[in-house]
Amino acid sequence: MKKFVAEFKEFALKGNVMDLAVGVIIGAAFQNIVTALTSDFITPLFAALTGKTDENGGIVIGGTFTFRGATFNYGDFISSIVNFVIMAFILFLLIKGTNRLMSVGKKKENTTPTTKMCPFCRSEVHIEATKCPHCTSTIE
Repeated sequence: MKKFVAEFKEFALKGNVMDLAVGVIIGAAFQNIVTALTSDFITPLFAALTGKTDENGGIVIGGTFTFRGATFNYGDFISSIVNFVIMAFILFLLIKGTNRLMSVGKKKENTTPTTKMCPFCRSEVHIEATKCPHCTSTIE
């Protein structure tokens, strides 16, 4: 039992698990912001453009229809799609920014070649070599 608890503790306290937990919590909080943005700003904008309101003067995006007794609220579905697109775009921007920040401190790799191919035996030899160590041919 002690080994199981130790393994679980090691797993739960790894950096990746903690980072994931923080990401999920921040993502859930951010989802509320995006939902509020959609319902309080984007939906009224669509309603103002289309001129649709319900009987109480409330904003309607899309609407509903009934088929064989089942009511389909495609306005909520459209709002959910807008929420998803906003979240996906913001996550794309965050990941792109994070990747850019991660590459700021890294050195660029040296792209000058250090080896060349022997034209006779096709082995790799040092760039400054004049004789191939594999086939002893003279390299120009």
